[in-house]
Amino acid sequence: MSSKRQQEDSDSTDKKKRRKKREEIAELSSVVDDEEVKRAVKEAWSQRTQYSHGDLELDCHPFPHCVIQNFISSESFIENLQRELLDLNFHEKSNDLYKFKQSDDLGKRTEPHISGFRAALFGRFRSWIGEVLGVELEPTVDISCARYQYTDILLCHDDELEGRRVAFILYLVPPWQSSDGGTLDLFSTDSNFQPQSIVKSLVPSWNTLVLFEVSPVSFHQVSEILSEDKCRLSLSGWFHGPSLERPPRHIEPPIARSPHLARDETLLLEWVNPVYMDISYQEQIQEEFEDSSEIQLKDFLKEEKFMEVSEALRLSQVQWTRRGLPNKRCYEVASLDTLPPCVSACLELLRSEAFFLLLSNFTGLRLHYLCPNDEDDENEGDKEKEEQEDTRDGEATGSLIDLPSADKSREKELSTPECYGELRRWSHGDYTLLHDGEAARAEYALDLMLPFGCSDWQSEFGGFTSYVANEEDEELLTVYPEDNSLALVYRDKETLKFVKHINHKSSSQPAGSPCRGFYDFSFVYYE
Repeated sequence: MSSKRQQEDSDSTDKKKRRKKREEIAELSSVVDDEEVKRAVKEAWSQRTQYSHGDLELDCHPFPHCVIQNFISSESFIENLQRELLDLNFHEKSNDLYKFKQSDDLGKRTEPHISGFRAALFGRFRSWIGEVLGVELEPTVDISCARYQYTDILLCHDDELEGRRVAFILYLVPPWQSSDGGTLDLFSTDSNFQPQSIVKSLVPSWNTLVLFEVSPVSFHQVSEILSEDKCRLSLSGWFHGPSLERPPRHIEPPIARSPHLARDETLLLEWVNPVYMDISYQEQIQEEFEDSSEIQLKDFLKEEKFMEVSEALRLSQVQWTRRGLPNKRCYEVASLDTLPPCVSACLELLRSEAFFLLLSNFTGLRLHYLCPNDEDDENEGDKEKEEQEDTRDGEATGSLIDLPSADKSREKELSTPECYGELRRWSHGDYTLLHDGEAARAEYALDLMLPFGCSDWQSEFGGFTSYVANEEDEELLTVYPEDNSLALVYRDKETLKFVKHINHKSSSQPAGSPCRGFYDFSFVYYE
C-alpha cells in the first residue's frame, strides 16, 4: 500500500514537472530591466515629454504612447509564439466599428509560448508599467489575438471601458510598409475632447510592442488593410487599474428640423412614378409596411427625372463638405446653394406637403393632418350619428364652410410633423458609427433613403445601412443601396442605424472602370 502511494505521488510530481516544462520562459528586452531607463521613462511620461533609449521610444503627442522594438529578446521564442497563435481558432468579428478575425480569450491557454508570454507580460512587465505610471495595476489578464487581412479595419475609438488603464499591442507581422495599410493611427482632439484628425501613424513591425494609457483623448484606429496577401497578426489587450477621471461626454447640438414646404400634388405628378399615385396601390403598400415596418419602392421616380438628377450629380460642380467627427461619422454632404436646379427640385419634393401626405398613405403614420388615425376609425360611427342628428335639427347649415377651420383647429392640437434631410456622397473610407449621444436621443422616426449612381454597387463594398437593437449585437435589417429604390424604415427608440465602412474593394476596379461611389438623399420624418 505504502509503495503504491509513493508511486502515485511520484507520478503526480512528474506530471507537474512536465507541465512546468511546457511553459517556455519569455525573456523581455533589456531596456525593461534597466532601472535608469525606467526612471527616465517615468519622469518623461509624467512631464509629457519625449524620451528614447535604444529600442524604446516614448512620445506624448497626441497622447502618451511607448514603442519598444525587439520586445522579446529570443527570436526563436517569438517565431514559436507566432506559430502557436496561427494554430488557434479565429472568429469573424464585424459591426459598425470593426471587421477582423479574433481568437478566444488567451487568459487560460496552455500552449508553452502563449502561456510563457502571458506570464512575462502580466508579471514582470505589468510591474514595470505600474511603476512608470505610479499606479497599482490589477492582476487581471485581458489578452487576445487578432488577424487583420485585406479590407479589415478598426475605426476611430478611445478604448475607454471601466477598468482599462493601459492598452498594448505586440505585432507579429511580415515586413510591412504604410502602403499595406494596418497602421495604428493616433488622433488629435479638440477642446471638447473629440477626435479631429490623424497626426501620427505607427507602422507595424515584427516583435514590436506599442502601449498607451487609456484616457478621454486616446482616440486611435487601425487603418484598413490594403495588402491582399499580408496578414497583420497581433496580440493585444489591456492592463486594468483605476480609470482616469473623465469629463462629461460632449453632446452634439441636435440637427434642426423643419415642417413641410407648401407644395401641392403637382410636384408629385411631375416626379413620382404614376404607379405609386394609385390609391389602391398605396393601400397595398401601407398594408405591407405595417406588417414589417419597412419597404423598398423600386423605380420610384419617373425614369427621365431619375436620369436627369443622376447626370446632374455626376457632371455638376456641387460643393461637398466632409461631415465628421471621426468617432461618429465620415462622409460628404452637399452645400445646398451649389445644387443644380433639378437636384434642388428633387430635394424640394422630399420636403413638400404633398410628399408628407404621400408618405402618410404609404405608412399609415401621421405625417399630415389629413391622414386618419385610429381614433378617427373608432369614432367614425359616432360622428356619422351626430351629423345625422345635427342635420335633422337644422344645425348643419354652413358645415362645409366651417369644416376647414375645424380641421385647422384639429391640426394645431396635433404635433406638427417635421423632417430633416441632406444629400450625401459616399466613397471609399466613408462610414457612420453608433454612439452614446445617438442612443440617448433615439425616438420614433421614419427613415428615407433614395440612392443615385449605384447601378454596379456590390454588397461586399460596404456602404449599406444596418439597423440594430440598442446594446445588442442582433441585426434587425440591412438596406443595400439600389438605384431609384426608395427605402422607408420606421424605427422605435430601441433601434439604431449605421452605414458600414466602404472598403478598398470599391475603388480597386480594372482600369477604365468608373470611380466607385454613390449619392443618396437621406431624410428623417417625425410625426
